[in-house]
Amino acid sequence: MIALRTVSGKEFYLNTDCILKVEKDYDTLITLVDHKTLRVMDSPEEIAEKVLAYKQKIYQSSMGV
Repeated sequence: MIALRTVSGKEFYLNTDCILKVEKDYDTLITLVDHKTLRVMDSPEEIAEKVLAYKQKIYQSSMGV
């Protein structure tokens, strides 16, 4: 899970497997696999970096690194 911030500034955690796509609008819009949407303050680039870091951590952990 990754930490994100709502447009009101509240922090929450999102399961990365639930993300279908991330778009830049006025805010950042995340579309989930169930087609619900979330607006967040984090940029698409920040989200991509967080997802990549999380996936690398999971992979390394599963490999015993």
